[in-house]
Amino acid sequence: MLEVRDLTVRYGGTLAVDRVSLTLPDGPAGLGLIGESGSGKSTVGRAVLRLVRAQSGTVRYNGADVLGMRRLGAYRKAVQVVFQDTEGALSPRMRVGSALTEVLRVHRLVPRGAEAARVVELLADVGLDAEHARRFPHELSGGQRQRVGIARALAVQPRVLVLDEPTSALDVTVQARVLELFERLRERHALSYLLISHDLAVVERLCERTAVLHRGRVVEEGPTRQVLHAPQHASTRTLRAAVPRLPGV
Repeated sequence: MLEVRDLTVRYGGTLAVDRVSLTLPDGPAGLGLIGESGSGKSTVGRAVLRLVRAQSGTVRYNGADVLGMRRLGAYRKAVQVVFQDTEGALSPRMRVGSALTEVLRVHRLVPRGAEAARVVELLADVGLDAEHARRFPHELSGGQRQRVGIARALAVQPRVLVLDEPTSALDVTVQARVLELFERLRERHALSYLLISHDLAVVERLCERTAVLHRGRVVEEGPTRQVLHAPQHASTRTLRAAVPRLPGV
């Protein structure tokens, strides 16, 4: 469904992404993108979303050239993003219901007057009550804000979600519930996930395949279990060794 070939991104004179190639199949499916801080993971995601400019390479969605698109409306509906920063991702001046309604109106997804009912459906889909529509982001917990961000992404009925460290800002118990939500939504909506994360346990739970980035290049790729439990590249072994372990376990 989504194919990246020889993607290269520079920030000034710095080579952030160096000829990266990835393939994401039809959903339900998950591709994990892991690597140390500064390895280029988030830049790959932003380039796929057309939030940063790629210097060379191709990104294709169902065969269409994404980097050459003049109108991005259809692509924006098909490929959505869930951000790491649950506070910065939502306008502090908009109630949750207004933020979701805006999406529905911009993309003309439901008839005028039907937005409120659809907002309730979206909130229910991510495990929130209808009364959350009246709240501002600062009145929600971190987990609830992330659920609102997921609901906003699902509002346009996407086929791909780019998940950029979606649980790293949450505490462990909240993270577990959000991961259960991601698993359920992936199956219910046949979604494909491009998961950008430094948390190997999260990647193993949500992704069948994993690619490892080191200094902007893919140095290892394969089935997630094989990559994480029998790593071939020194960078992957370093990431694996950094996972905390209890003595004697």
